[in-house]
Formats: sequence, structure tokens, C-alpha cells
Amino acid sequence: MAIVEVKVPQLSESVAEATMLTWKKKAGEAVAVDEILIEIETDKVVLEVPAPAAGVLAEIVQGDGATVVAEQLIARIDTEGKAGAAAPAAAAPAAAAAPAAAVAVAAAATGGSKADVAMPAAAKLLADNNLSVSAVAGTGKDGRVTKGDVLAAVAGGVKSTAAVIPTGVPTKALAQVAAPSSALNLGDRPEQRVPMSRLRARVAERLLQSQSTNAILTTFNEVNMAPVMELRKKFQDQFTKEHGTKLGFMSFFVKAAVHALKKYPVLNASVDGNDIVYHGYFDIGIAVGSPRGLVVPILRNADQMSFADIEKKIAEFGKKAGEGKLGIEEMTGGTFSISNGGTFGSMMSTPIINPPQSAILGVHATKDRAMVENGQVVVRPMNYLAMSYDHRIIDGREAVLGLVAMKDALEDPSRLLFDI
Repeated sequence: MAIVEVKVPQLSESVAEATMLTWKKKAGEAVAVDEILIEIETDKVVLEVPAPAAGVLAEIVQGDGATVVAEQLIARIDTEGKAGAAAPAAAAPAAAAAPAAAVAVAAAATGGSKADVAMPAAAKLLADNNLSVSAVAGTGKDGRVTKGDVLAAVAGGVKSTAAVIPTGVPTKALAQVAAPSSALNLGDRPEQRVPMSRLRARVAERLLQSQSTNAILTTFNEVNMAPVMELRKKFQDQFTKEHGTKLGFMSFFVKAAVHALKKYPVLNASVDGNDIVYHGYFDIGIAVGSPRGLVVPILRNADQMSFADIEKKIAEFGKKAGEGKLGIEEMTGGTFSISNGGTFGSMMSTPIINPPQSAILGVHATKDRAMVENGQVVVRPMNYLAMSYDHRIIDGREAVLGLVAMKDALEDPSRLLFDI
């Protein structure tokens, strides 16, 4: 037998620990070299753990939901083993804990006291069948509930009494939650409690940090998107044919933002203690929604990127975010951010600054609105822009003029060509 160890990948310096997600293979199953065995979530990214060698997954040392650190042993592969021949050498700690937690909660809900007298195999069966430990008579030593007791109870038609979804027990949807126990007096109003993912917890921490450390103020303006829309319509087919990607709105917003940041450098600055750090580069963060939460990948040197470069990179970010494959280096840094709530139909919002940046642009849905031009009411496709800024270093003048510069660039895109 030749054993190869599977360990947690090296984490970034700012990440102390990570959470195991779901194993894609079971102990005893064959694995191919570089086949993804499990994903590990940090507070920034999700890392894939590939198999370092081909063989059979002989042992899972750390189960789903376990907290691990860099270089920690999580599994072993037998490079000479045969599929089906190996049995799980060690029970996955987190996986075993979930059924036990389910039994404990169910017992507490029904006033039972057997939460600690169900054998491990029995506890799993109880959880799988939504049964309370108090609903099954134990025949084992000291009244312990055995696997046979549970099987007999299921065969005898004992009804489900479990009603609470315990922390750490994953479910696909709240609609699948069983009806609450009468002992909880919740009627037909089920609740589901699940722990925050590391990414969600980190987002929450940074947003609170932003609001507690920055003097956030938001200024608004409206922009007529007709010129941009006409330009897109005119060149869309040729642009797509030439660059292999569609011409969207975000590249215009990025270009307009960079245009304004060049005019008012303090919008691109950050606070470091009692110092103001002016950045001589333009790294624009693009807020992207993902299944695991909000992420903000960075467009490096956006001032040097073409419209096609920006559109391709944003499309790449969106795909990676959806697959959970954004790297730490892709989300580190940034001097200014753009959040496009308009994608989801938002009309107005006050975006929160992404520390240590000092300003963020909020873009919203473009809608036809009645506007007054030269004394006449006309219909124009309008978009409300919102820019939140740190009032400690950015005065209202720079903020308002910066947003006006973005508005002017969008309403007359030719300004972007001549940088005026």
C-alpha cells in the first residue's frame, strides 16, 4: 500500500483558517490525478483541492464543515488500492456531528433526555428519517438506542417528530423544512438557522468596519444615457465581430469613472492613519454577486484598458464568481469601486465604501423618464448615479464635481477620446 497525503493548500498571509465545504468523493472511491476532491472556503475565496495522485480515497480525515488551516492533513489516497475495497478508516468529524446535533435538538424540542444515548449509526438514521430520539425505545445497554431500534421503529410506522433544522445541517430550501413540533408552539411557521459562510461573515465585518471608520456621505446626480445607447447600437455588431464580446454599459461607466478620478485625484485616494495616500494608478473594483455572496474583483490599470479589454475582463469575473473560482490576487487592492444595482432593477441606493478606498459609484437601472429640455417635456432614458465618499478627506466640492464629470462623460462620450 502506497499512501499519499492530501493537505489544505497554502492560504494567503491574511487568512488564518478555512472551512471544508462538501467532499465530492467518498472513502473507497477511485480518484484521478488532479481531480477536484473538495472545495475549501476562506473569508475571501473558495479554493479547490485536487487529488495529488491517482488511486483510491482511502480515508477522509476532515469532513464537511470542518475548520482547517494551511497544510493540514485532510485525507489519504492509496495509490495501489482498488475502488470499493477500502472502507472509511475514520468517520468525518463534521459529518458525524451533524446527525448528533439533529438528535440533540430534536430531543430538546420534545423534552427528551436521550440526546446522548443514541449509538452513532442510530443517530444518523434518526436524522435521516426526521425522528426524535425520544420517539424510539432503546434496547441497548443502559437504554441506548441502536440501529436496529431505529429500523424497527421506521418499519413500525413511527412518524417524524423532528421540526427544527439545527445549525450545521445543510438543507436545499426552507420549503423542505418539516412542520415544527407542537412542543415549540410555532404552529405552521418553520424557521431555519444556518451559519454564515466565511465569505458572508467577512463581507459583514468589512461593511460594519466601513460604516464605523468612514464619515460616509452620498451625492446623487442623473444622467441621460441616450448618447451611450445610440453609440452601442451603432457599433454593437462590428464590436462583437471584432472583439468576440458584446459592448455593454459597464465599460462606459468604468471609463467615465477613470476620467473623473484623473480630474479629482482625492477620489482615488485612501486614508492611512493621519496620511492621505494618492494612488498614481487606477484599479477599479467591480462588485459582482455570486452564489456565496458579494465579491469585488479588480480591474488593474483600468486607465490603460480598452473598452474590449474591460468587457472581456468583467465577463471573466462574472463567470469565475459564479463558479467560485476567483483568486485572492484578483480581489486584493483596488482604489475605487463601482456597484451596478441596476442589473437587479434598483432605482436608487447609497453604496457603502469598500475599505481602504474612499469612494464608490453606485449605478442603477436606466428607465424612460419625463424630462424638461428647453421648456419642453421629452422622454429620455435616465440613470440615477450615486457616489458615496469618505468626508474625512473628500469635501463636497470634489465629490459633486467628480460625479458631474462622470455624468458629462456619459452624456458626451467623445469627451473620453479627448480627455476633456
